[in-house]
Amino acid sequence: MSACGEPRSLCASGKPHSLFASGKLHPLFASGKLHPLFASGKLHPLFASGKLHPLFASGKLHPLFASGKLHPLFASGKLHPLFASGKLHPLFASGKLGNTGYPPRAGGNMAMMGGGYGPQVMRSLRRDSSVTKERISPGTVRRIGGYARPFGAQIAVFLALVVLDAMIVIANPLLMKAIIDDGIIPKQMEVVLMLAAAIGGLAIVDAGLGLVQRRFSARIGEGLIYNLRTEVFDHVQRMPVAFFMRAQTGALVSRLNSDVIGAQRALTTTLSSVVSNVVSLIMVLGAMIVLSWQITVVALVLLPIFIFPARFVGRRMSALTREQMQLDAEMSSVMTERFNVSGAMVAKLYGRPDDEAELFSGRAARVRDLGITVAMYGAVFRIALGLVAALATALVYGLGGVLAVNGVFALGTLVALSSLLMRLYGPLTSLSNVHVDVMTALVSFDRVFEVLDLKPMVSEKPDAVAIPSGPVTLTFDDVEFRYPAASEVSLASLESLARPDTGAAQDVLMGVDFTARPGELVALVGHSGAGKTTITSLVSRLYDVNEGAVRINGLDVRDATLASLRDTVGVVMQDAHLFHDTIGVNLRYARPSATDDEIWDALRAAQIGDLVSALPDGLDTVVGDRGYRLSGGEKQRIALARLLLKAPRMVVLDEATAHLDSESEAAVQQALKEALKGRTSLVIAHRLSTIREADTILVVADGRIVERGGHEELLAKNGAYAELYRTQFADAHIDEGAALTGSPVD
Repeated sequence: MSACGEPRSLCASGKPHSLFASGKLHPLFASGKLHPLFASGKLHPLFASGKLHPLFASGKLHPLFASGKLHPLFASGKLHPLFASGKLHPLFASGKLGNTGYPPRAGGNMAMMGGGYGPQVMRSLRRDSSVTKERISPGTVRRIGGYARPFGAQIAVFLALVVLDAMIVIANPLLMKAIIDDGIIPKQMEVVLMLAAAIGGLAIVDAGLGLVQRRFSARIGEGLIYNLRTEVFDHVQRMPVAFFMRAQTGALVSRLNSDVIGAQRALTTTLSSVVSNVVSLIMVLGAMIVLSWQITVVALVLLPIFIFPARFVGRRMSALTREQMQLDAEMSSVMTERFNVSGAMVAKLYGRPDDEAELFSGRAARVRDLGITVAMYGAVFRIALGLVAALATALVYGLGGVLAVNGVFALGTLVALSSLLMRLYGPLTSLSNVHVDVMTALVSFDRVFEVLDLKPMVSEKPDAVAIPSGPVTLTFDDVEFRYPAASEVSLASLESLARPDTGAAQDVLMGVDFTARPGELVALVGHSGAGKTTITSLVSRLYDVNEGAVRINGLDVRDATLASLRDTVGVVMQDAHLFHDTIGVNLRYARPSATDDEIWDALRAAQIGDLVSALPDGLDTVVGDRGYRLSGGEKQRIALARLLLKAPRMVVLDEATAHLDSESEAAVQQALKEALKGRTSLVIAHRLSTIREADTILVVADGRIVERGGHEELLAKNGAYAELYRTQFADAHIDEGAALTGSPVD
C-alpha cells in the first residue's frame, strides 16, 4: 500500500497524513492489511490531531485494542478522560483491561469512573492467568506423585481390590453363557443351580470387596486432605504481612477447603474409576475376541467417536472448573467480610444491607450460570456417547442375531456378547468422562500448588544463630526500605481490586539510623504516613530491609533464628487482636506453660485483674470474634497482660495505650514503668505523658529521622517537633494526655 493508499481520508489534503510522513509505513499497517480500527475509511477521532497518540507511540497496537475492535471505553469516538493525559492510566498499565468478571454495559465506561459498571466492580477479585488457563502446569502430575508416595502401600492394596472387583464383574456374562448353553438348552438342572449359586456367591464377594475398597479409599483420601491442608496452612502462616494485607481471607479459605477436597478426588474416586475401567476394558475385549472376533470388530468401529470429543470437552471443562472455583472463592470472600462484627456493623450503620444482598446475589448468579454451563457440557457429552453406544449395541444385536440364526455360535454366546458389549461401552463412556474428572481434579491440585509456590519473603537462614543473651541493644544502621510489589508477595486471583497496584514501589524509609540501649525508652513521633509503624515492623522482622541492617546486640536480625527473635521482642499493636476463645487461652498464646498465678499477676500489672476476676467465668470467659465482647480499653489491657506474661527482653508498643482513658492509662503506665526496667523499649508515642518519659525522641518525617533528642531539648530547637507540639497543644483546654499525632497505618 502506498503512502496515499487506503484509507483515502488519510490523504484527503493531497499530502500524506503525518502518520506516514516519515516515508515509511507505520508498524500499525505493516501487515499489508488495514487494521479494523480504520476500516470505515475515515480516520478515527483518536488520531484526528495528525499525530500518533501516545497510546500507540511504541509502534505496536496496545493490547487494549488487540481484538481488532475498539474497546467500549473509546466507543464515543473521543478519548476517555482516563487517557486524557496521553499516558496509560495505572489501572491499565499491565496492558490488559482489569478483568473483574463483569461484562461491560452500555457506554463502555465504569460507574466508578463516570460510566456503567455496577458499584461492586472494584470489589471483585482480580483474575490472573491461573483463573482462565486451560492447560495444567507440566509439573503438577509429578508433584502429585510426591504426595501419594506416603500412601503407596495402601494405594497398591486399593488398586488390587479394584482389579479383583473388575474381574468378578466380567465373570458374570461368562457364567450366564454357561447357564444357557450348558444348563438350560441341554436341560441340565444341576448345572443351572450350580452356576446360579456361583453368580450369587460372586455378588456377595463383590459387595464385601466394595466395602473394603471404600475403607482404603477413605483412608487414602482423608490422609491426603490432612497432609495438604496442614502444609498449606503452615506455608500461609509463614507468608509476610504484606501477603495478608493484599489477599482476601475468603479466597484463601477456599484454597484450603474446596480446592484441597477437589485434589483428594484425583487420588481416590477418579483413580479407582480409571483403573477399574481400564482393567474391565482389557478383559471385556479379550473375552469378546475369544467369543466372536466379528462382533468385536463391529463394536470397535465406533471407538474413535469416543476419543476425539473427550479431548475437547476435557480441556474446556478444565477452564470452566477453574473459573467456577474462582467464583466460589469470591463468594467465600464476600461472606467472610460480611459475616463478622466489623463488616455487619458497617453495613447496618450505612444502611447497606440491601446493597450487600445484591452484591452477593450477583456473585451467586454468576456461580449459578457457570454451573449450568458446566452441567450442560457434561450432559451433552454423556448423551452423545450414550447414543453412540446404543447404535453400536443395535448393530451388534443385528449381526449377532444373524450369526446365531445361522448357527455360527450358540444363543448363550449372543447373550454373553450383548452383556459384555454393555461392559465395553460402559468403561469407554466412563473413561471419556474420567478425562474430564481428571482435568477437574488436577485443576484443584494446580490451585493448591500455586499457593505453595509463593515464596515467603522472610525466612530463616540455614546457619542462623540465636540472639545473644542479656539486655538488648537495638541498632538501626542506615536502613532503607520499600514495600514489596504485589507480584512479589501474592497471586492476583487472591487479591482485592479496592486498592489497585499503581506502579513501582516507593521508598518508605531512607537512611534511618539510631541506637536504643538497654533500659532506654525511645519514642517515635510524626505525622500520619511518616514511617513509624514501618520502623517497628522491621524490629520484629515482619519485613526485611532493602539496604542497611537492623541489629540486636550486634547481630543482624536476618542472621538470627526466628524463634530467638520472637522470644526477644514483644509487641503490642495498636489494634490488639484477640482470638475467639477464652481470656486464659489468649494470654497463654504468649507463654503456653504459664500457670494461673502467673496469668493473674500479668492481669493485675495491666490493671485489669479486678475486672476479669469479677466475671462469672473468670479466665474461662470467651472474648468473642476479635475480642468484640470487650471494650477497646479492655482489649488493650488484655494485650498488655499478654505482653507482660511473655516477659521479653525488648518491648515494642505501637500506640498501645491509644484506647485507654486517663485513669486507666496512668495505672498501666505505672505498671509498664516497673515491668520495662532493664528492657529496651520502642514506642510509637501519641500522648505527651509517654513522650516526656522517653530517653530519646525520634521525629520521623517522609521516611527519615529529621530530629532526635529529649522533650525540652527538641522544643528549644523550635523545629519539626516544636511545630508538632504547638499544633496539637496550642489550645489550653486540650488535656496533656491527648494524642500528639499518628495513624493506624504508616
